Amino acid sequence: MSQLRIETLSLDEWGAALPSSGTEVFHTPAVLAAIDEHFDGEMHLFGVFKGQEPVALFPTFVRRNPLGRVVVSPPPSMAIPYIGPVMMPNSPKQSAYESVNREFADLVVEELGIRSNRTFVRLLCSPAYLDPRPFEWTGFAVKPSFTYRLDLDGRSLDEIQAQFSSSLRREIRQARELDVTIADEGLDGARVVYDDVVSRYDEQDEPFGMPWEFVESMVENLGDRCRVYVARDPDGEYLSGMIVPFSAEVGYFWLGGARGQYDGVSINSLLHWTIIEDIVEDEALASVTKYDLVGANTERLCNYKSKFGGELVPYYVVESTGVGMNLAKRTYQLLNKGSERIATK
Repeated sequence: MSQLRIETLSLDEWGAALPSSGTEVFHTPAVLAAIDEHFDGEMHLFGVFKGQEPVALFPTFVRRNPLGRVVVSPPPSMAIPYIGPVMMPNSPKQSAYESVNREFADLVVEELGIRSNRTFVRLLCSPAYLDPRPFEWTGFAVKPSFTYRLDLDGRSLDEIQAQFSSSLRREIRQARELDVTIADEGLDGARVVYDDVVSRYDEQDEPFGMPWEFVESMVENLGDRCRVYVARDPDGEYLSGMIVPFSAEVGYFWLGGARGQYDGVSINSLLHWTIIEDIVEDEALASVTKYDLVGANTERLCNYKSKFGGELVPYYVVESTGVGMNLAKRTYQLLNKGSERIATK
């Protein structure tokens, strides 16, 4: 008999059970509430308990169609790089972690009925979820994906910049010599950044499915845990911008950087550097120790992002397998097309 039980949680119950550290900003009630408001389907927040103590949490999003169901975490078309499970075993022993992880996977697979060949599953697990093997043992495909994370903890700005490529340091130096201003412009700035990204996708005849209303809700819900960095020329004209949400420990290059050349110089490099300066120097961000460039899976983007000298961090994708899943998978990929980031160069 299982020692664990699974429960469906309200958003308030989820917030009470969520650890104060070691999770992504996308796990927070603020972001989940924004997703729930704008996702065309059902959000289910699961908690796995041993007695009264939570040992795992798992947000899922379900959409039904005539051919079956799609169960995802995170949902497509919202540019969310990962959510997936949060593990909180009540013992530091590896054997205890693996036992809880196996039971957790069995419980959620059973609760969601995702063994069915009419259900397509795709989970983008956060980098903190290190052991997706129980899902593989249950019959799902597991593959690694990657992101770059810069470790800024206890390091000076000089030490951080020393790990950059020489070309990136030169771009930042040249951009700082221009009469360019960068400021946090809040929700108004977020709309400008969003419209710029949509325009850039349109120019390239690519779909961008994320609605403005979701971005608006996310920025508003996060409050001071989200900053919108906007660069303008001496006449106040928009040059580029980036929306950066913060967890307790990580800042994320989430949306923006669609274009950024001014007077032949990359303004996006200066935007990234300004974000890093804030993380290192701003007391309001004192707990933040990492900057996530969000994604290291597209070669043309990695050519730029690797210049920051960040650590290549893996995370795992769990997905349904089988010939019958091909159509559902193609549908998911089409819906998620807008989550690919435009190059920042």
